[in-house]
Order: sequence, then structure tokens, then C-alpha cells
Amino acid sequence: MNALAWIAPGCALVGIACALYFGSWVLRQDPGNEKMQKISSHIQRGAKAFLFSEYKILIIFVLVVAVCIGLFLGSDDFPARGWVTACAFITGAILSSAAGYCGMHVATRANARTAWAAMEKISPALKIAFRSGITMGLVVASFGLMGVSLWAIFVLFAGTPQPEIINGFAMGASSVALFARVGGGIYTKAADVGADLVGKVEAGIPEDDPRNPAVIADNVGDNVGDVAGMGADLYESFCGSIIAPMILGVSMFGTTLVGADATWALLTPLLIAATGIIASILGIFAVNTNDENKLHSALDKGTYVAAGIEILCVIGICWLWSSQSSNVQALWLALAIVVGLIAGLGIGKFTEYFCSDNYKPVRKIAEASETGYATNIISGIGNGMLSTLAPILIVAVAIFIAYNVGMQAVGRSNVTFGIYGIALAAIGMLSTTAITVGVDAYGPVADNAGGVAEMAELPHEVRNRTDKLDSVGNTTAAIAKGFAIGSAGLTALSLFFSFKVTAEATLGIGALDLSLTNPMIVIGLFVGGMLPFLFGALTMNAVSRAANKMIIEVRRQFHEIAGLLEGTADPDPERCVQISTHAALREMIVPGLIAVIVPIIAGCISLEVLAGLLAGALVTGFLLAIYMANAGGAWDNAKKYIETGNHGGKGSDAHKAAVVGDTVGDPFKDTSGPSMNILIKLMTIVSLVFVPLFVAL
Repeated sequence: MNALAWIAPGCALVGIACALYFGSWVLRQDPGNEKMQKISSHIQRGAKAFLFSEYKILIIFVLVVAVCIGLFLGSDDFPARGWVTACAFITGAILSSAAGYCGMHVATRANARTAWAAMEKISPALKIAFRSGITMGLVVASFGLMGVSLWAIFVLFAGTPQPEIINGFAMGASSVALFARVGGGIYTKAADVGADLVGKVEAGIPEDDPRNPAVIADNVGDNVGDVAGMGADLYESFCGSIIAPMILGVSMFGTTLVGADATWALLTPLLIAATGIIASILGIFAVNTNDENKLHSALDKGTYVAAGIEILCVIGICWLWSSQSSNVQALWLALAIVVGLIAGLGIGKFTEYFCSDNYKPVRKIAEASETGYATNIISGIGNGMLSTLAPILIVAVAIFIAYNVGMQAVGRSNVTFGIYGIALAAIGMLSTTAITVGVDAYGPVADNAGGVAEMAELPHEVRNRTDKLDSVGNTTAAIAKGFAIGSAGLTALSLFFSFKVTAEATLGIGALDLSLTNPMIVIGLFVGGMLPFLFGALTMNAVSRAANKMIIEVRRQFHEIAGLLEGTADPDPERCVQISTHAALREMIVPGLIAVIVPIIAGCISLEVLAGLLAGALVTGFLLAIYMANAGGAWDNAKKYIETGNHGGKGSDAHKAAVVGDTVGDPFKDTSGPSMNILIKLMTIVSLVFVPLFVAL
């Protein structure tokens, strides 16, 4: 039976092979003329330099945390537990970094190729951009599954005395993801805000105009934030969604892992993730269109094909479990997984409704721009707040159904099985992560292609085609954020239950008092509810400070470089790249450390305070993530809707108001908002890993 576990790393290898194929195919395409290649090389160098600088800081952080884990988490029955957990932590961090770098390597080279392909028509440009994105998606899913499955085989199926060691892998993945998301987000939004406010609003020049010194930094930021950062984000979400039900499986059946049910409880999450990679690969070939008005439908088709194939695979996996068990009716669990997958698609559709310029909410924001900056901002904030309603209800219904069908699978005799059902719903939502990331990462490539086309002074119709690709990319990026945020709620809930069970088992006591009559729980709830706001404030202010320096520098160059605005002199983009790089590296440290240090401090005070803190952060973090991501996406597409000629078009007062709204929304959707889902999961995983330390104190 345990031999089935090797299916997971086998499918991961298939995914890596396909990523190599698609990545090499992209790199074989025509990179365009000499000027385009020069612009693309500037973006490549800037992105590579930033990532390497970021990784130097992360190496120090990872080594320090690994040493702390090794020193403080040993046990009498397994003295090496701390150091083995530290190895899992380092592995998760390395694979997360590697996935981000590999995806960004291809994306920064696909921009010029996409722009050059758009010289002919939109179909080949879509193909290049999407295959670049899918390279990232396959690397993210395959690296994640490879790491989790090999550690699972070593730790869980080999009967290691402390199976919770595998949580170290999830902690490593989440730690790097948080720094990558925050650092990349600060970088890209500092450059974006500076480029837009000074270039488009004050100087009145087009977006990505080569006269704007912040344009190169802006395009670099698209890659380090929206490609490497988003890839690391969904990498940790994917890994966490696999590990959560596996740890619950250990809680249900103990560490002896005797019997078919115990084995299948651990195998099922791995097999779901493995078949999800294969389903995503098959879904890739459904993405194709020659119609400029059906770009989104083409991308949706690939997602739906992958989801349909995955549903069939899930039913087959659970049927095999049921056929070998007299205790568990696993076909009920198949319903939980399918509910999670459908919930993810549902969140995606509602996200599209609130963020796409094809629908009323975004057009209302564009209309509000006619009366000024304030009404644009007010309308965007209201739209973002309203957008939390549907995802919350969808997740609530998914939790209710998944919990009850999980209980039904064992005749309503085991509450843990209900939580296991919720955990499987989370992995169902992210089972097709490869194509979800692919559809998302295609967007920054299309955005960069537009920048390259503008700076290389390609024909106007090329920029029109890349703008169509980019507009769809803004919506697909918002949908991917919706998947990540929705799964975060389900995964964090199951990890919270794992924390509770692990703490009680380690303490050797009855149930922790988690009632609201316990003042320690209430204290934790208030502090935890505040943390996402503190985290959001730190990241938003970081973008503000960095953008302020960028604005000053762009204004200085416009005033001091004679002939720059006239197009007879060249700007100094390297200075803008340095400003974004230094600001991002400096500002990402404190928010990243909060997620690690605060749970440890709370756990040292009281396990009940920590439990309340995790619950409070889960609720407010989930809501803030949806609100900020959707508000930012809506502001962005409202601006693009006006730029297509509506409400006065480019250069109008409505357009200027929309640009300001977009600059407010930029850190919402690309820095603070998407970092929230990593925050709530990382705090829970840190709590899980350090339970032995809290008990010892």
C-alpha cells in the first residue's frame, strides 16, 4: 500500500519535465529587435539582482530559525527531532526560493517575445505569455509536491516517532513566501506609484513611456512581485493544504499507522495533489483562441477542463479507499474535495465580477471618477468591502458541507474526521494549482510585453493587443488571489485544529478551554484580530515611504536632465531600480518577523492566549485579504476601462482620478492584501512547530 505514495513524486517529476519543455519552448521564440532585447535585458538584470539580494537576507533568517528549531525542539524519546525539523524547514525554504527564481527566469525573457509575437496577431502572443506562466505554475506545484511527498515518505510512512516534523517543511515554505510577497510587493508598488503619479498625472506622458525613469523599475517589479512573489504565495498555500489533512490523519489514527484507513488518510492528500498536476497539464492544451474578445474565455476553458479531470480523479481515489475499508465510506470525502474545488471556482467567478471591467462594479468606479479623486476612492473602498460578502458565504457553506460529509464518512462518530473533511476541501480548492498559477503569472508577462512595446516604439496596434492581454491578466491575477485567500481560510482552520490536538496530546490533558468565558481566549482574540491591521499598516506605510523617494527621484530627473521630456536625452533608470531594491529589502524585515515572533511570545505566555490569537487573526486577516485584493483589482481595471475611451479616455479628468485610485489600490492588491493569507497560515504553522517549547515552559 505504501508504494502508492511514490505516485506523488512521480507526478511531480512529470510536472517538472513539462515545465522544462514549456520553458524551453518560450525561450526558443523570437525575442524581437535589438532595442527590445536591450530593454528586456535591463528587466532581467534588475529582477535577478533584487532576488539575489533578497535571498542573501533570507539565508540569514532561515539559518537562525533553523538553529533555534534544532536547539529547542528536541525530545527525550527522539533527541534529534529538533534538527530533523530544522532540515525540513530549510528544505521548504530552498524549494520555495527555487520555484520563484525558475518562474521569474522564464517570465523576464518572455516579455519581449510576447510583444514581438503581438506584431502579427494576438493568438501567438497569448500562447507565449500563457506558456511562460504555466512554466511557473508547474514548477510551483511540482516542487511543492516533490518536497512534501518525500518528507511524508520519510517521516510519516517510515514511522518516525514525531510525525509533526513535516510541519517544519510548511513553516519554511510559508516564511520565504511571506518575505517574497512583502518584499516583492513593496518593490513593484513603489516603482508603479512613482511612475504613474509623476509620469501619467503630472507630466501627462503615456504609461511605460521610455522618458519615464521609473518604467524599468516598474517592469522589474512586475516580475519580482507578481511572478516570484505570487509563485511563492501559492507554493506555500499548496504545501500547507497537503500537510494539514496528513497531520490530521496522524491525529485520527495515531503514529503507528496500522491498517488501510490510516494509510489512506495520509495517501489521499498526496494523490489529490499528484492528479491535480496531471489534470493541469491536460487543461493547458484547451487554452487557445484567435478572437481578441474571448481571451478570458480561453483561459477559463483551461481551468474548467483541469477541474473536470480532477473531479474524476478524486472520485477514483476515494472509491479505492472505500473498497479497501470496512470503517470509512470515503466516497463521502470525495464530495468534500469536490465542494472545495467548486468553492474555489465560485470565489473566482465572484472575484471576476467585482474586478473585471465587463461588469457593473468596476464600471461604477469608472463613472465615479468623472466627479473627482474622492468619489473614485470612496467607490473603490465600498466595492472592496461589498466583495467580501460572497467569498465569506461560499467558504462558510463549504466548511459546513465538508465538515458534515467528513463526519458522515465514519457514521458521525469522530469530530476529527469532520475537520479532516474541511482540510480535504482546502486541498480540493488548490488541487489544480499548476494551471491557477499559470493563468495568474501570464498577466505580468503581458503587462511587461506592453511596456517593452511602448519603450521600443512598436506600432500602436501592438500595444493595443498587449493591453487586451494585460486587462484580462489583471482579472486572472485577482482570481488567483481569491483561490489563495479562500484556501487559506480552510487550511488555517484545519491547522488550528491540529494545533489544538497536538497541544492537548503533548500536555497529556483534556480539551483546552477555548470558550469565550475564558478571559485568556478573549485577550488572544483581540490581539489576534488587531495583528492583520498592524501588518497591513506596516506594509502600506512601507510602500508609501518607498514611493515618496521614487516620486522625488523621478521629478528630479524630469527637472534636471535637459531634454528628457522632449525625448532628446535618456533617463537614469538604474537610480530608480536602486531605490526600489533598497526600500523593499529594508522594509520587509519587520512585517516578516512579526508572523514568527508574535505567536512564540503568545505561546510562552499561555496556550489559550495563543489559540485566541490564531482565531482572531484568521477572521480579520481573511476579510482584509479579500477586501484589499478586490478593491485594488477593481481600481486597476476601472482605470483601464477609461483608457479604452470611456468617460473621456486617456488624459481626461476622469482618467487622472482613476490613476490616483489605481495607485492607492496597487499596494492593496499586490502588497498588503495577498500577504494576509500567508500571515494567518504562517502564524498557525509556527504555533504547531513550537508546541513542545510552549509545553516545556
